[in-house]
Amino acid sequence: MEKFVFLFGPQAVGKMTVGQKLAEVTRLKLFHNHMTIDLLEPLFGFTPEMWRLAHMFRQEIFEAFAKSDQYGLIFTKVWNFNDPSEWDSIHNMCLLFRSHGVDVCFVELEANVEVRLKRNRTPHRLEHKPTKKNIEQSEQHLLTSMETMRLNFYEGEIDTENYIRINNTHLSPDETALMIKEKFQL
Repeated sequence: MEKFVFLFGPQAVGKMTVGQKLAEVTRLKLFHNHMTIDLLEPLFGFTPEMWRLAHMFRQEIFEAFAKSDQYGLIFTKVWNFNDPSEWDSIHNMCLLFRSHGVDVCFVELEANVEVRLKRNRTPHRLEHKPTKKNIEQSEQHLLTSMETMRLNFYEGEIDTENYIRINNTHLSPDETALMIKEKFQL
């Protein structure tokens, strides 16, 4: 069965890096959220138009991928659980894949803020996410969002067997990717 792995968690928790490692050890393709953000931000800045186009572009990619004969897709995103429109968007994204017989797997990452602040500065992250190169601004956004957004589920809030929550504070991306691979038999 084809797979859609939705990898979510707060900024700098390691979603992209874990997604890259998971793609290396499976036949899944990685589509991390900054692939659209970093394409559109130089043209439109962080404006409503940029976000509208990013959402539209992602939707088109999801639809094309769900209809394809590819084995599966990994998608990374920060999910604000306090925003009902995000719930609707995630629901519709999953519904699209399920309507094409794709198995949807939820992977939530969490890590303590000190580790996330260190990860926010890694050369690997900055190489793959040009909009994060302003480290002061990126760190401020990371810290501010902790006060204004809920970025992890409450314990027991999600009830599906296709879900895993991993605290990767002390885990390498390779270890985390292998846990995901084993959980979902990828």
